[in-house]
Amino acid sequence: MPEPRRAAVVALGVTAAVALNLVVYAIGRAAGATYRFTSRGEPAEVDALTVAGFSAVPLLLGLSVVALLAPRAGWVATAALIAGPFLAVATVPLMTLAADFDTASTAALAICHLVLVPVIILAVRRMRTPHPAAT
Repeated sequence: MPEPRRAAVVALGVTAAVALNLVVYAIGRAAGATYRFTSRGEPAEVDALTVAGFSAVPLLLGLSVVALLAPRAGWVATAALIAGPFLAVATVPLMTLAADFDTASTAALAICHLVLVPVIILAVRRMRTPHPAAT
């Protein structure tokens, strides 16, 4: 079980990422993004719940691993600072650019991926920093 401070960082990071990405999603809608694409030959659409889930789940898993393991193995935080942003950026061409979204949808969803980069960096750095009471 992570200490309460690390658990709070995980919760705040996930909440911030979801909130920011829902704002990006809404701005995309206002700019004309349809979020429609073709999946297995059928029309599909990315909705706000999907954006929230695709923001929350991987971030929750990754930050939870850091919260649990970093106090015992400091290299985990360093690895997360490299792997987390890399995966957020790498998924843009793998998931977003590979689909047949309109331009506004592609731009908004790519930004959603990139929003995760500063959230990951800030959250991991915060968990990596020793708590003042612990020193």
